Amino acid sequence: MICYLPKEVALKLITFVFVFLCSTPLLADTVFEIPRSTVVELQETKTERVYPLFIKLPRSYYSEVKRKYPVIYLTDAWYSFQIVSGATRFPMNSGVMEEAIIVGISYAKGSRGSASRIRDYTPIKADSWKLETGNADGHISFFKNTVFPHIESHYRASSTQRTFVGNSLGGLLGTYILFTQPDMFSSYIIGSPSLWYNDSYLLSESVKTPASPVRLYLSVGSLERPEYGQNQDLVAGANALADKLKDHKYPNLDLKFSVIEGARHATAFPTTVIQGLDWLYGK
Repeated sequence: MICYLPKEVALKLITFVFVFLCSTPLLADTVFEIPRSTVVELQETKTERVYPLFIKLPRSYYSEVKRKYPVIYLTDAWYSFQIVSGATRFPMNSGVMEEAIIVGISYAKGSRGSASRIRDYTPIKADSWKLETGNADGHISFFKNTVFPHIESHYRASSTQRTFVGNSLGGLLGTYILFTQPDMFSSYIIGSPSLWYNDSYLLSESVKTPASPVRLYLSVGSLERPEYGQNQDLVAGANALADKLKDHKYPNLDLKFSVIEGARHATAFPTTVIQGLDWLYGK
């Protein structure tokens, strides 16, 4: 039996199918973008290396035109920027966390990510490594002489409220800055720092006392040890760092140390960064 639809119903059905078929490819090709974010490229003067910066502005940035914002600076931007943007969206937008500008410093253009971070996040050369090492001082100069001036001249960004976020080798870089130039940042989130680098030499180095109060959130996963498949004992390294800072008796250091139960090296960072930011910026 053949069933005929009324003309009006048939026309609506044809229109619906046409719109669906035409719109489906558009939906599939639509690119997701992080709101209020942009990418700029800055050149490191001495080496002429170019580093992309991923920048996200707070929701109130364009409505509260006289307000200055703290800045959260991230290493390993391709990984950390998306996590931090997503994790802070609700608490910042709902008012339970202070709003901040988020800046992710990515890897040098033309370099593999692993090569760029190993070169730029390690404080001294290690002859046993095949990739270039030991450019931390150069990368710190890039922060101070290029990144900070750009962010603070192009945006309403605070020059006194800066947070450093680094994980693994990025945590090694953060520890090195904390030891040698602690007042570069007012607060630090250091996750699973690779303090084993070059026979844990950094743990035996001297520590400079900051002139102004500094807050440090230090964290590591409970499974970041050899018995759980980790090549190095990052739990022991983080504990040694916490003990060193306590023994130094920093007059201006507020330290919070956390061990994330059940977290491995590959999974600890998201918890580290949101708990650290909540501790620093939560209301």
